[in-house]
Formats: sequence, C-alpha cells, structure tokens
Amino acid sequence: MGFKNYRFNIIIRVILLVLTILLIFYFIFKRDYYVAPVILAVLVIFQVTSLIRFVDKTNRELTSFLQSIRFSEFTRSFQIEGMGGTFNELNKAFNEVMLDFQKVRAEKEESFHYLQTIVQNIDVSVIAYTADGNIELINKTAKKLFQMASMKNIKVLESLSPELVNTLLNIKPGENKLVKVQYDDDFLQLAIYATTIKIKDKLIYLVTIKDIQNVLEEQETEAWQKLIRVLTHEIMNSITPIASLSSTLDLMLKGMVEENGSDELRIDHESVSEIQEALQTINKRSTGLLYFVNTYRNLTRIPKPNFRQCQVKELFGNIEKLMEEEIRRCGIEFRSEVEPESLEFTVDDQLIEQVLINLLKNSIHALNNFPNGNIRLLAYMNKRGRITVQVIDNGPGILKDVLDKIFIPFFTTKPSGSGIGLSLSKQILRLHNATITAHSEPGVETVFTITF
Repeated sequence: MGFKNYRFNIIIRVILLVLTILLIFYFIFKRDYYVAPVILAVLVIFQVTSLIRFVDKTNRELTSFLQSIRFSEFTRSFQIEGMGGTFNELNKAFNEVMLDFQKVRAEKEESFHYLQTIVQNIDVSVIAYTADGNIELINKTAKKLFQMASMKNIKVLESLSPELVNTLLNIKPGENKLVKVQYDDDFLQLAIYATTIKIKDKLIYLVTIKDIQNVLEEQETEAWQKLIRVLTHEIMNSITPIASLSSTLDLMLKGMVEENGSDELRIDHESVSEIQEALQTINKRSTGLLYFVNTYRNLTRIPKPNFRQCQVKELFGNIEKLMEEEIRRCGIEFRSEVEPESLEFTVDDQLIEQVLINLLKNSIHALNNFPNGNIRLLAYMNKRGRITVQVIDNGPGILKDVLDKIFIPFFTTKPSGSGIGLSLSKQILRLHNATITAHSEPGVETVFTITF
C-alpha cells in the first residue's frame, strides 16, 4: 500500500508500532508463547528504524541541498515523490533555487570571460600579484612587453631590471612611478601605476605598465622645436640688424677712403653722425641679445625649493600687501578667498609667492585701462581632494591660438615682456609636483588654475 500523505504515513506507522508492542505484552502475559515475543521485538526495532529513516529523509535532502550550494554543484535536481503536497512544494522550491544559482553562476562566468577578454586584449600591460610577488593574473601585452611566454613571480624580471622588480614590490597604492629599462637593444621608459584589491585575507596588487618612450620622444622633440623656433627668432632679430649695420659701416668707410685718397682721411659731420647712430644701434641690439642670453640662463637656474608647512591664508595676506598699492593705483577691485580658512600645504612659500605675483601682474597688465577691472585670488580643495589655487580676472582674455603658446619660454604678447614669466612659473610648480593650466573666454574671464 502506497501512502501519498506524509502525515497519514506517520500515523499508520505509529499505530502499527503501538499494536506490535501491545502484541508483545499480550504474548508475554500468556506465558505459553516464547518465540512470538522475540519475533515481534525484532519487528518493533525494524519499525522504529524505518520510522526514523522516514522522518530523517527531509533532513537528508535539505543537507544534500546545502552541500550542493556549498560546493557549487548546481547541476543536480531534487525529487521528493510520494510525500504529499507540502513536500512537492519543497521539492519545487529546491529545484527553483538550484536553477537560480545556475543562472547566477552562468552570468558570473560570462562576466568573467568578458573581463578576461578585455584585460587580455588591451594595449596596456596588466599584472596582478601578491605582496611576495606571486602572479595571479598577467595579460598578453605584459608578456609581449617583457618577452616572456609565462611568468609565475615578478622576481623573474630581475634579469631584465632589478630596479623594476624593486619598484613593483615596494610601490604604494595610488602611486605613479617611472622606471627606465635597458633591454638588449631596446630602451624602455615604463610608467607604472598601482592599486590594491583585498580578496578575503589576501591583498592583491593590480599594476598597469605602459611604455611611454615614444610619447616622451615626440613631446621632447616638439618642445625642442618650439624652443628652437623662439630662440632663433630672438637671435635673428638681434643679429640681422647688427650684420646689416656692420656691412653698411664697412661700405661707408671704404667709400671715404676711396674719395679722400690714402694721404689724408676727411670725415664730415653728417658721416660721423651716421656712424655714431649705427654704432649706437649695434650696441643696443648687442645689449638686448646679452640680456636675452642672461634671461635664458636665469630660466635654467631655478633654486631648489625649501619646503615647509605654510598656511594659504597667510601666504595670500603677504601677496595682497605687496600688490595692494599697484592694484589700488590701477583702480582694480581685488578679492581673495580661502576655503576652509585653515587650509595648509607644504611648499616653498617664497617661490609660490613669486608665481602668484607673476600671475597677478599679468592680470593687472591685462586690465590696464579696462573699466570695472576685477581680480580674484581663490584657494580651495577640489573634488579629488587636492589644493587648488586660482587667479581669475575679467579682462579681454587670451585668444585660443595664443593660449596654447603662453607657457613656451620667451613667447610673449607684451611689447616689453621677456616671455619667461609663465614658463618660469610652470617650472617652479613642477618642482612642487603641481600643475598650472589656463582657460580663457575673451571678453568674459581668464582663469589660471594651479593644482597641488
């Protein structure tokens, strides 16, 4: 007889067990039966064991279900038949959960393969490794860069560059490093950036490596070309009139010698004036060329910064005192703001003061004879948590084609400018690991932004 209801099955089993026990007592009290109680006792043991196994069947299925989840065995299915409606629902729930897990696992595998494909095919070298150098992941670009078919530990790169291995083992999260590697006939300049990922109790370093040698060479060549163009322009401006006037003087003197003969040389007042004027011009241009050369030497002799902790508000106050008279005389409205007021940074305050004064002087010059001139000097923390200083004026602005050249040495739009102010400022800021950018809307405002 098949029982389809779990509860009914339990009741029948308990009734049969009770009847069997009663029969045992019945035969014992009769005293004429000795074998029957023994057989019934064995039957009782069998019934109890069967009842326990029947009751534990649900626990066994639940344990099996949890073990399948634990060991990620999502391919099996559960069939609990002949146990009644509630067990059919349990059976259905088990299988639905397993299907959901199968779906989630399939999606994770798809995402993993997708990310693996991206990592393996990007043109940036990617290496993930533990603190002791054991490699967890390395892409094809990294293997190609280091000319290795496989890598188990980054220490195998010691034959290529001990400095590179030392950098990879000691680099800090969020840090950028530049490492030069001489590899056979190749010279590599590797830009390295690191971040960390914690998986359970294991810290994984994720490093991207990019060979920027070609980029640096292109930028260096472009920078040299720009500098050479400016240098040749300035030198030619001075040398051309000197050469021309020297040639003219030579012709004048030869003509005088031919006219007067070899016995006596007579020079009239007008000729003396012309020679004197030419010599003055030559002297002026020679002095200008000497000034240009000295200026260039100053541009390459920036003192090493003397860093100290400095309050931005205090620095702004010193600058405001120095510039107060000139700003008042030009009729310019000036305002400085520091947010928060306790903002501090580690800089060479004298060098940074020189940079800000140079920027303010540029703004004052731009606002010369400009109605309602306004200059703002601001300091604040940007969205990335970096200290930012801005000099903003509402002057005529800088044209777009000029904006790209303002940081080139000796480039200037001022009739009496040397063209080294902004270039010098940029080099000073570079020594402070800071950047300077310019943005201008002609007729609206010009903004110089320094980011530390």
